[in-house]
Amino acid sequence: MAGSVTSLFRSGAHSPSMAALTREGGDGTGPVDFCIPCNPYFPTPAMMETMAARLKDIVTFYPSSADTITAELCELLQLPPQAVAMGNGSTELITWIDHLLVRESLAVPVPTFGRWTDQPMETGKRVDMFPLQESNGFALDLAQYAEFIRKRGTRVAVICNPNNPDGGFLHKQALVQFMDAMADLDLIVVDESFLEFADAEAEPSVVQEAMLRPNVIVLRSLGKNFGLHGIRFGYMVANPALAGKVRSMLPKWNLNAFAEYVVFMLKEHGAEYAQSLLQVRKDRLEMASQLATLPGLTVYPSQGNFLFVRLPVGAEGTVVRDRMLTEHRILVRECGNKIGSSSRFLRLVVRPEVDVRRLVSAMEQVLYGTRRGAAVPELSTGTSYSSGTAAVDRLVSETNGAGIQLAQAVGAGPVPGLAAAPAAGVGMPLPVAAQQSGAGMPMPAAAMQMQQPQQQPMMAPVMPMAPAPAPAPMPMQMQAPAPAPAGPTPPGVPARGGLTAAQVRGMTAPAPPVPNLAPAPATGWPNAQSWPNAAGMGQAG
Repeated sequence: MAGSVTSLFRSGAHSPSMAALTREGGDGTGPVDFCIPCNPYFPTPAMMETMAARLKDIVTFYPSSADTITAELCELLQLPPQAVAMGNGSTELITWIDHLLVRESLAVPVPTFGRWTDQPMETGKRVDMFPLQESNGFALDLAQYAEFIRKRGTRVAVICNPNNPDGGFLHKQALVQFMDAMADLDLIVVDESFLEFADAEAEPSVVQEAMLRPNVIVLRSLGKNFGLHGIRFGYMVANPALAGKVRSMLPKWNLNAFAEYVVFMLKEHGAEYAQSLLQVRKDRLEMASQLATLPGLTVYPSQGNFLFVRLPVGAEGTVVRDRMLTEHRILVRECGNKIGSSSRFLRLVVRPEVDVRRLVSAMEQVLYGTRRGAAVPELSTGTSYSSGTAAVDRLVSETNGAGIQLAQAVGAGPVPGLAAAPAAGVGMPLPVAAQQSGAGMPMPAAAMQMQQPQQQPMMAPVMPMAPAPAPAPMPMQMQAPAPAPAGPTPPGVPARGGLTAAQVRGMTAPAPPVPNLAPAPATGWPNAQSWPNAAGMGQAG
């Protein structure tokens, strides 16, 4: 069964280059996927064999209703069924949340999971994108995020914890404080799709707090946790009125028979699932340590089952990705098409040690050749953001996701319960914080040399060189960013044609520490003695 699932999974549906990955080589070395976040230790081979034996029954008969499957899941998680709605993958729930509960505007930190930016823009909502700063390790400052929301008058706020693609983590107490301070919003969504892999806190989920509040939804994924992406199932938790509103719009049979079978078999395999999470956390620590040995490669702290890495100066992500695939049969996720990221970043899925050794060896050859330090040259032209949806791409290019002029944004005073963050500009130059603050990451020498031209505002009108009268400057929102300078790509600057967080919108410098609302520590690597409950099945040790 496992072999059949692998063959179906690698059928080439994700990109044309997948065909090269699936071809069997003569050396007996199979393809390795570091692209799709998964749990490589669950389900166990014995579970897969059991599913294979029941395959005929599973695909022949109708599944039970969604209410029946939800009730079984809630018994396992010790949650009231009235507060839960199950979907055909978390993406289905994101779609219904947008249609039913997002009226005019939504705020979301970027980079993040693309459906949180693309889905509301597809339905005509204004998306206010709060840029996570590379110079601050992509950590989300909740006080600054709250002020950002107030200034723009945003009605819905989204937080992914841990965040995808960087794995940034927020402690439960800080999230609860944020929810209380923003209690007047139409909706707050906390996407905990990857939270089962976190170990920085014993009980990190805000599910219980969400059920007590009228405007909070927590989103959870099952496919990612169980390593069964093809079985589309996820769930949301909220107060009964809010959950019932979403549940009433879902089809009666929106869950398939595979999802039902897995939900009903989980209670028999809680110990194996808990052990799989512990092993992924150990692998994350080892994988980060191995990658950190590569010169010039930056590995960001993560609480997910993936690691966000910045390539050495001069290395272009699409070139690295393609060479890893064609020369080493390893698929990696290049993040140039994520808003707020660029082609200098890769997201690498946590995998067992044997696969990581192969990854590190291949990256050494691709990045440095026969000697370390000879970085991969950049392409002559970069890859701009593309969501795969023409309407979304048009909205991003024309309005930067804002939908309205920034001058029209609603102002607000300090946020009650949260310390005020310093005032931040909008449409500011590319980040220069790395050379201004010792708390940021080291700035490569090549980047230091290129920093000076970037001090000019990216949105300033271009004046004519001729002595003729100067034309009236174009509106700020219509100005195109200045072309990227030639040479290696410094930190915070995209591959040519790409987007950085500052080019999307917002601040360019990290914030000073905020009293009583500190972000998660810069580290948070696995601690085998302290990790969260496994899908509500009791503390494992």
